[in-house]
Amino acid sequence: MVALKNVTGGDPHLQGHFPGNPLMPGVLLVEAMAQTAGLLLPDGSSAVLAQIRDARFRRPVVPGDQVRVEVEQLGGLGGLHRFSAKASVDGSTVAEAELVLAVSGDGRQDDF
Repeated sequence: MVALKNVTGGDPHLQGHFPGNPLMPGVLLVEAMAQTAGLLLPDGSSAVLAQIRDARFRRPVVPGDQVRVEVEQLGGLGGLHRFSAKASVDGSTVAEAELVLAVSGDGRQDDF
């Protein structure tokens, strides 16, 4: 699964991160990867991020960058699904991680 995010100076999270030197927070790169992984789940399911493994941040993402998020499902066991995720800009990796999502099939999150 592939998703794209165009980072612009108008993105609200860049306003205070950091004044005079805006960059996309690493936590939002991880969130983008997790949301992209969620697109691979069956229709009607919902998920929460259960684990982040081996996260690496290679370089800052700044306004004007287009982030390409690539996610591959590695497997699953019960309600846990494991994914490999990578974010890149212009073919260069900016962040990567292995993510585990806890999935509920009925759309409720109160049984996690």
